Amino acid sequence: MKMLWAAAFATVLASSALAQSQPVPRYGETDKERSPSEIEAERQTEKAYRNSLGNIPNKGPSDPWGQARSVNAAKESPKGPAKSNAAPVPRIRTGGVN
Repeated sequence: MKMLWAAAFATVLASSALAQSQPVPRYGETDKERSPSEIEAERQTEKAYRNSLGNIPNKGPSDPWGQARSVNAAKESPKGPAKSNAAPVPRIRTGGVN
C-alpha cells in the first residue's frame, strides 16, 4: 500500500515538473509563422466578434439607486430645503473669536 502511495506521489510531482518544462515565449521572440488558413480563420473570428458587438442594444444611462430615492426628492433638491412656519433658532455665542 505504501508503494502505491509513493508511486502516486511521484506521478503528481512529475506531472507538475513536465508542465513547467513547456517552452514559454521570451520577450523579443517572434511568433512562429502561421499558415494562410490560420490567418483567414483569425480574420473571420475577428469579423464575427465585431458583428456580435453590433447586436448589443444600447441602453440609456442606468440609475442603480433609482428605486431607493423617492420621485419627489429629485425635484426638491435644486430649490433647497422647504420653508416651515417654525420660529428661527437663535444663535448662541460660545465665547470664541468671531
